[in-house]
Amino acid sequence: MERRTIGAGALEVGAVGLGCMPMSWAYTGSRQRGDASVRTLHAALDAMGGAGGGGMLLDTADMYGPFTNELLIGRVLKERRGEAFVSTKCGLLVGEQHIVANGRPGYVKRACDASLRRLQTDTIDLYQLHRADPEIPVEETWGAMGELVAAGKVRALGLCAVGARAHRRPAPGRTGQGRAGSGRYDATIRQLERVQQVFPVSAVQAELSVWSPEALDTLLPWCVARGVGLLAAMPLGNGFLTGTLKPGQGFEPDDLRARHPRFTAEMMAANQPLLVGLRRVAERHGATPAQAALAWVLAQGRHVVPIPGAKRERWAVENAGAAALRLTERDLAEIAALPPALGSWD
Repeated sequence: MERRTIGAGALEVGAVGLGCMPMSWAYTGSRQRGDASVRTLHAALDAMGGAGGGGMLLDTADMYGPFTNELLIGRVLKERRGEAFVSTKCGLLVGEQHIVANGRPGYVKRACDASLRRLQTDTIDLYQLHRADPEIPVEETWGAMGELVAAGKVRALGLCAVGARAHRRPAPGRTGQGRAGSGRYDATIRQLERVQQVFPVSAVQAELSVWSPEALDTLLPWCVARGVGLLAAMPLGNGFLTGTLKPGQGFEPDDLRARHPRFTAEMMAANQPLLVGLRRVAERHGATPAQAALAWVLAQGRHVVPIPGAKRERWAVENAGAAALRLTERDLAEIAALPPALGSWD
């Protein structure tokens, strides 16, 4: 698989990562048997080609489960640590009814030690701040995370971007002149500028897909100018861009799409033209719509690494195969000309 480098330290990773959250959190069937998730992780690493010098990025967080996602990954890392690039997150606590931020330096350090134990590793490759604590200056939290790098427990630091939501998505072109939602990540960029003064940012995780391209406007240019990697979260639009979901299908109450306005029957039907266009591009390459969607994300620049979520072996292997798909200028122009995704996100 193609490798990509992120951050000033030139961290090397496979071009397509694996979002591990669906194995334990937020989707129907997430609380599947652990053995099934372990098989999926092994299949994903196998699809990488067993690479040395830059493993598949496995993206997790202590809150997923909570804790069970890291435990699952730890079972695999115990055998195959050299084939994986491990990314986990801290800063959010899961209660019975609420999720709250905790950016206290002491807590961050304890959370890191706990993640290391669950992951059965001595070092976390990328440690990300999931959310900034509004009660704690982000510089204090980031400083504590920087101390973890100095202690050898963490190799590099990343930040999860939070953007203001737009009610109608713009077309997925590559330039952002005058597009609706172009200021979505302004607050995140201000936060990044603050923490960059404390310790270098190696990666930013943000939503980026054919139906959610706003990161291209200001966030990706900020990253490119500084050699910072962009981890593209939800590159398959929470599963919509795979073409496997049907308008009007139901979701279990614990599935985040059950409350997501874009997954009502009306909005899923209205956004079918996006899938029609992706299928047309994919068929020219003998690929799937999901692979075409991921290839579009990869085409946005060498600093971009998509991390599609998957809980089944089949999907993890299919997603990894997108690294070999090269879209042509004609393909990219067709995708740019597709109608914007419709539907409120809030």
